Formats: sequence, structure tokens, C-alpha cells
Amino acid sequence: MSDIDEIVKLLKNAEQPRSEFVHLMDTFNDPYLVLIGCILSLRTNDKTTYPATLRMLELAKTPQDMMKVEVKDLAKAIYPVGFYGNKARQIIELSKQICDELGGKVPDEIEDLCKFKGVGRKTANLVLARGFNKPAICVDVHVHRIFNRLGYVKTKNPEETEFALREKLPVKYWIDINTLIVTHGQNVCKPIKPMCSVCPIEKYCAKII
Repeated sequence: MSDIDEIVKLLKNAEQPRSEFVHLMDTFNDPYLVLIGCILSLRTNDKTTYPATLRMLELAKTPQDMMKVEVKDLAKAIYPVGFYGNKARQIIELSKQICDELGGKVPDEIEDLCKFKGVGRKTANLVLARGFNKPAICVDVHVHRIFNRLGYVKTKNPEETEFALREKLPVKYWIDINTLIVTHGQNVCKPIKPMCSVCPIEKYCAKII
């Protein structure tokens, strides 16, 4: 068994508590819901994003219904997520685009997803992984930080980390790695003062800060 196999096994067995938002995103199984949920989460903590997502879904759960929602009503529902006004306009605009140009279906290729205004590779990969169950590596700040801290990759930013992991991380771990690492980062391997004394994978970590 390689170190990465053992790391994944230990993180799965650790059963660290997931945030309510991470749990919600993992249960969607709908590319549209994953897409708009991820947009809400950008530059906003999970504690704020979770209830905002639930309020948003009370207004609409499909692009067909969301395109009919007034921007001011959606903005009010998702407040106080970061840039709530801009995000409300973005979600309604991309919902119209999905309906008018794409037959009501969210695309299942990274390049096509990134054509949406404000959608980057992190969001696109999460839509593929959680919405379509396709192998994709969603790299956020936690995944970037922790894989560099472990010494598994040596990269300067999340996009570099994604491509480094595509070369090195076994495909069987691609879909689940974001949830595992984000949960570990929120509970133990924090940006400042990581809790190494209780870390289940401490012996595999190079502790590169």
C-alpha cells in the first residue's frame, strides 16, 4: 500500500465531522444544484453559505424556475454571502443561458463550464465530480494547502495543484478527495496552528508550512 492509499484510508476512517454545507453538496447529485451552490460558497464560509443555499432553493431548484426569479428576491434570500448582489445576477444569468442556449442542461466538460461568467476550474471540477460523478479534482485552498504541506506536490497556486494531482493522484480518489481534504482542513489541518498532535496522517506529513 502506498502512502497516498494509507492517507486516504486514515482520513476516511477518522470520520471527522463535515460541515453542513459540505454534506449538502455531497448529497445533491444534480449538476445544476452543485453549480449554483458552489457559486454561493465562493469567498464565503460554510456556516454562512449553508442557510443561504437552503433559502435559495426555496425560490427555485431548476434553471427553468431560477431564470424567472427577480434578482432582488434572490439577493435578499442569499444575503449575507459575499458579493450577494453579483452572485444573484450571475446565477439568474447563467440559468437563462442554460435554458436558452443549452437546452436546459448543464454541460459536462470543464471547458464548457468555464465559459459561464465567474465560473473557474474549481467550480467546474466540483460540478463534474459531484454533479455528474465523473473523475475530476476540485482544488480549493484546503486541497492546495494540505497537499503542499504533506509534501505530495510542490505548487504555487490551486490551478498548479490540480494539474500536479492529475499526474500523480490515482484516479479512483479524484471524486472524493475534495470532501476528505476540506473536512480535514476545517477540523485539524488548519492554515494557522494545525493540530498535528491529533492528526491521523501526521506521520506521513512533511510539515511544509
